[in-house]
Amino acid sequence: MSIPDLFHVIKDPVHGVMQFSDHENRWIKPFINHPLFQRLRHIRQVGLADLIFPGAVYTRFNHSLGCCYVGSQIANKIGLSMEDKQLVVLACLLHDIGHGPFSHAFENVFSDKFIRHEEWTPYALQQFSQPEFLAAFNHSNPDYPLSYEKLIAIEQMIMHRYTDNRLLADIVSSQLDADRLDYLLRDSHFCGVKYGEFDLRWMLHCLAPVSTDQGWRLGVTKKGMSVVEHYLVARWLMIRNIYHHDKKIAAEYLLATFLTELAKHILEADFLLPYRETTLGQLLIRIHAFNRSFQSKKIERTDIEAFLAENFELYKQLCDFHILVLMAELAQLTLKHDVVELAKRIHDRHMPKTLSLHPEQTDSVQKMIIDMMERSVYDISPWQLQVIRTPRLCYAGERDPIWVQESSGKARKIQEHSMLVQSLSNQYEQACLLLVDQAIINRPEVKKLIDFI
Repeated sequence: MSIPDLFHVIKDPVHGVMQFSDHENRWIKPFINHPLFQRLRHIRQVGLADLIFPGAVYTRFNHSLGCCYVGSQIANKIGLSMEDKQLVVLACLLHDIGHGPFSHAFENVFSDKFIRHEEWTPYALQQFSQPEFLAAFNHSNPDYPLSYEKLIAIEQMIMHRYTDNRLLADIVSSQLDADRLDYLLRDSHFCGVKYGEFDLRWMLHCLAPVSTDQGWRLGVTKKGMSVVEHYLVARWLMIRNIYHHDKKIAAEYLLATFLTELAKHILEADFLLPYRETTLGQLLIRIHAFNRSFQSKKIERTDIEAFLAENFELYKQLCDFHILVLMAELAQLTLKHDVVELAKRIHDRHMPKTLSLHPEQTDSVQKMIIDMMERSVYDISPWQLQVIRTPRLCYAGERDPIWVQESSGKARKIQEHSMLVQSLSNQYEQACLLLVDQAIINRPEVKKLIDFI
């Protein structure tokens, strides 16, 4: 009588019962138990979306487990070897290990989002290349040991640089990757909307290795075209209605401005003295210096690498709590200062009024704001009256197409089969907003600006 396979089960509100084989469990457990991964429990998945969708308080930890599970399911479906499956499962698990507080929202602290969360990933993965960690992992996994070379492959998959096997890389990072297949369903569920729903089980059934002029890629059979169409429309609706929701954009703009102003004034304002030596304070001081360098000279790749290497130890200690506690303390002050005012706005959820602009209006509105600031008798800070542009793209059909395997075995881009996908392919939508702080909304000049819109 054969011995039945052993499974480790995680209950999940999105996927139900997530089963991991005994091998998979022994692969992922050492990483999950590491403090660097546990930190993801305290980083919200969708930034400040919970100010609009109260259920959106779940974390990168939840999503990383879900992504790992979906990656495992894809690997099973397309018949990967155990060695390849191990790389994919671990890369999916660790793909968000470089995120900072409030996920993508923290990236706005850097000028022009010059440093994104992926940039921190190699430094995070170095934590797992320590001899002690590798020795303990390999003791538990003698059949599938982990090497420094495997960690480099995992890093390259996460960083979109893995060219040895594009099929494996596609599972981790592509337009059909495990990341998107999980986060659309997860974000839709916790935000309490239906926009992101699609038939994941049928999608998994239809996924297949497809032979293209670029080598083997992850694609779908002809039967999977409709679910991919549904999936792409779901992604488009989630971008428009959740990720780029007016109030979410406004809240995260205030958060980035709060942190930027805090970094700017922390060394000079006496009321900020208690925060100078904190982990967050020290990192913000260094970010401010980096941003000033960015404005005064061309930043080279070596400058970025030096900043990342010097500051990862600070960065890896931060999570949402550090900012929330600081914000709560500053919001209690009666001092008239931009840092305090911004803390109050976010902490008390006093969101600005958001007005949609047509892209053709933005330059005129921006000029009116500049003129108003120059001649106004009112004391108005730039963050109280701001134009925000948010370009969005659902499907990059030429740069990174989704492949369909025809019954003949030939592969074509899905937009060659689908009018719906063709209409979405490479189409940027420019959403433009005017943010008006509620404290100045009744001032005559501001009313005149709003009436113009």
